[in-house]
Amino acid sequence: MYAIHHYAGGKAVESKSPRFAPIYNPSIGEQVGQVALATKAEVEDIIAIADAASADWAATSVVKRARVLQNLTHILYREKDKLAEVLSSEHGKVFSDAQGDVQRGLEVAEFAQGIPHLIKGEFSDNVSGGMDMYSMRKPLGVVAGITPFNFPAMIPLWMSCMAIACGNTYVLKPSEKDPSVPMMLAELWQEAGLPDGVFNVVNGDKEAVDTLCTDPRVKAVSFVGSTPIAQSVYATATAHGKRCQAMGGAKNHMLIMPDADLNQAADALMGAAYGSAGERCMAISVAVPVGQATADKLIEMLKPRVEALKIGHSMDMDAEMGPLVTAEHRDKVKSYMDLAIQEGATAVVDGRDFSYNMQGYEGGYYLGGALFDHVRPEMRSYREEIFGPTLQVMRTETFNEAMDLPSLHEYGNGTSIYTRDGDTARAYVNSVEVGMVGVNVPIPVPLAFHSFGGWKNSAFGDMNQHGMEGVRFYTKVKTVTSRWPTGIRSGAEFIMPTLNNG
Repeated sequence: MYAIHHYAGGKAVESKSPRFAPIYNPSIGEQVGQVALATKAEVEDIIAIADAASADWAATSVVKRARVLQNLTHILYREKDKLAEVLSSEHGKVFSDAQGDVQRGLEVAEFAQGIPHLIKGEFSDNVSGGMDMYSMRKPLGVVAGITPFNFPAMIPLWMSCMAIACGNTYVLKPSEKDPSVPMMLAELWQEAGLPDGVFNVVNGDKEAVDTLCTDPRVKAVSFVGSTPIAQSVYATATAHGKRCQAMGGAKNHMLIMPDADLNQAADALMGAAYGSAGERCMAISVAVPVGQATADKLIEMLKPRVEALKIGHSMDMDAEMGPLVTAEHRDKVKSYMDLAIQEGATAVVDGRDFSYNMQGYEGGYYLGGALFDHVRPEMRSYREEIFGPTLQVMRTETFNEAMDLPSLHEYGNGTSIYTRDGDTARAYVNSVEVGMVGVNVPIPVPLAFHSFGGWKNSAFGDMNQHGMEGVRFYTKVKTVTSRWPTGIRSGAEFIMPTLNNG
């Protein structure tokens, strides 16, 4: 059984905390390790290390910072499969999906290599009487990231690559459910040439989160997790004068129009609903076919696909879906399946009694894929995020009725529409009240050079993750107005400088 502690000042740091949380391999349902839960004092010590490194890293040439990102990218490509294997064993997502987790984080490292261009300010010469004006983007100082269990490589890389490229030092508080990959990332940053103290990892629970959100040395907090915690993190961090971007939960809808290629739509729903056992904030958990004939045909196509879903050990290369992350989460998802049936939904495929019978894996945290028809807007199982392998079908008669479902839902993370009609797609893209939209794309997660972020109760704060929004989040603007002695009039001026009197 292994033990995970902390990483600070360029090395692993053994925790003095008496508290530890178990780490499980969800494929076999057994504890394989434990992770230290930092005390407030330990978090403060690690913040101090990041703070001490802050001035030197901020003063480091932007080209040198870019070269560290370039080195990191090469190292991540080299270590991609090793990271994916560890990730798969602690999270439960199948190996190919774990590779994708690493890849999407790696792509932000590639984007961040362009920081010499991305961070450029603006310049206006001779704005008035020999006066020049220019702006520059400066790092904030120490920034923190609080990341969830479902993407232990991608989201820490989303945050840290942009933060560090912009000249900040970084403290990561990963999920205690799968902390090994974030610790590996710390070592890879160090190998890439990052100075000691610039990237640090503190493992912990609410005590660590609260400390990061209240310590005055931390200037910004980025969070991804459930909506109640996102709201709490945002409220606490901003009340203590910090910038905060806090990404919460989701209930993502896919509209299927009568003219859509239903085979394509059904295949897309399989991956979007059941990939990673539905433990994605961008999973499609609600299918909205327009018209009864569309709904009947879609259900006819989905039922055999869901029944044939290949579920197994996360390192089974034939498996399409692995276990859920913990027994507690599996039971929570199963309770939502129970609730959906109690509320009157039709269980077309009931995934509650699935068991993985291969010898040695009977204790794993498995559920089968569930498919529910005749779901209604008032059902609690529809209103709340399930975060598991469930797909709910809501039948509608018109396009406007279908579009109202995601637009009126309290969450507004992502949505998709499947159609062959450009006018319909354009109307949906422009009108739906959701932050990320896909057209014939099942999971519309923007690539690294655009920004990730939802609306409504899916996101709190004014700036999104990565892309240019990331550069803006992790920097502050300084504007300089400059005039040199030649041509300056003598005598005091008592009026506000303007273009007319400058």
